[in-house]
Amino acid sequence: MQLDALTRREFLLTGAAVVAGSVAVAKTGSRPVVSVVRIRDGKAGTAVEKAIDLIGGIKHVTKGRDTVMLKPNLVSSQREATTKPEVIRALAELMKRAGKEVSIGEGSAAAPKFNVLNGQIYRTRKRDILDPMQQYVFEQLGYADLAHALHVPLVNLHSGELVDVAVPGGFVFDKITLNRKLVETDLLCSVPMMKTHSLATVTLGMKNLIGTFPGTVYQSVRGHVHDVAAKVEPTAASAVVVDTVRANKPGLVVIDGSTAMEGNGPSNGKLVKMDLIVAGTNPLATDMVAASLMGFDPKEVPTFAWANRAGMSPFSLERIEIRGEPLDRVRRAFARPQLYHWDAIRQFWGAKEI
Repeated sequence: MQLDALTRREFLLTGAAVVAGSVAVAKTGSRPVVSVVRIRDGKAGTAVEKAIDLIGGIKHVTKGRDTVMLKPNLVSSQREATTKPEVIRALAELMKRAGKEVSIGEGSAAAPKFNVLNGQIYRTRKRDILDPMQQYVFEQLGYADLAHALHVPLVNLHSGELVDVAVPGGFVFDKITLNRKLVETDLLCSVPMMKTHSLATVTLGMKNLIGTFPGTVYQSVRGHVHDVAAKVEPTAASAVVVDTVRANKPGLVVIDGSTAMEGNGPSNGKLVKMDLIVAGTNPLATDMVAASLMGFDPKEVPTFAWANRAGMSPFSLERIEIRGEPLDRVRRAFARPQLYHWDAIRQFWGAKEI
C-alpha cells in the first residue's frame, strides 16, 4: 500500500509545510516560535511543561490531533546516550491530560548480544534479532516500566505492518517504508537528546527520525539507508534526514538538553550538563536554535542546508521567535565531533551483515 505524502499534513502546526513546492510560512509571514527553558532543581518535567506553555500550550500544540506518538532517541541500550525517561513521562502525561491517545515508538540501532558481538557492530534485517533487541533496549533504559506505569503502548518501529509513503522530490528516496502505526498517528513528537554526531555534525529533532526507518527493510544501524544516501552526498546522513522528515508528521520537537553530549557523538562523546529543554512545532527552527545553543552556526550543519533546499524554512535564526532564556545566557561551545564521510567508515562500522 502506498500513501501520497502530499495528501498528508506535513509539519503540523508549524507554518512550515511544503505543499506543491510552496512554503506556508512565506504566505503567513509569521515566524516559527521556539522556547528555551532552564531545568531547575533537577525538575525536567516542570521545564517540559513550561517549554510547551511558551509555544502556545498543549491544547494549541495538539489541537485537532487525537493520537500522538512520542519518538525518543534510544540509539542503543547506552543510557548516557539516550533521551531520559523523565522527559518522555512529562510529555506523555501532558498529552494524556489533554485527552490524547499516546504511544512511544522507536527502532534502535544497536545493542550488545544482538547486533553488537565481540565489540563489532553488524547490520541485519532479521526480525528474530531486531524484535528482541528492541524489547531489550526498552527494558534496559526504563521505557518498559514507564510504558506500563503510564498505560501507553510501546511500538517497535523495526517491524509490524509496514506501508510505503511517497516522498515527491525526495533527495535519496522517492518513497519510504514505515510502520503503519507511525503513518496513521495524528502527531509525531520527536524527543531527541541534544548531541553531536560524527556524520551529521549534530543529532537533534530531525536526525532523530532516522530511527523510524524499519530495520527489517533498511537494516540495523540503517546500513542500507547510508549506503544509498552516500550516492547523493558524502555524509550519507543529511539529505536523507530531510526525506524522512517529509515522509513523517513531525508536528512537535522537544529536545532533552538536561545532559547533552559533545565531541564524538552520538555515542562516544563527553557528557555535558546543560539543564535545558528546547521545544517548537517547526522541526527545522527548533533544531537550529538547539544547534546554536551548542555553539554551532546553523550554516555548519549540512542537514539544515538540505532542508532549505527542500523548501523548508526558516533560513536563519533571525527569522525565529525565541521565548524563554536568551540564547547568549545559556549557550555553550561544544567540542566538535571528528567528522567522517560514510565511505570512510563503511568498511569497519556495520560493514558485515548477520
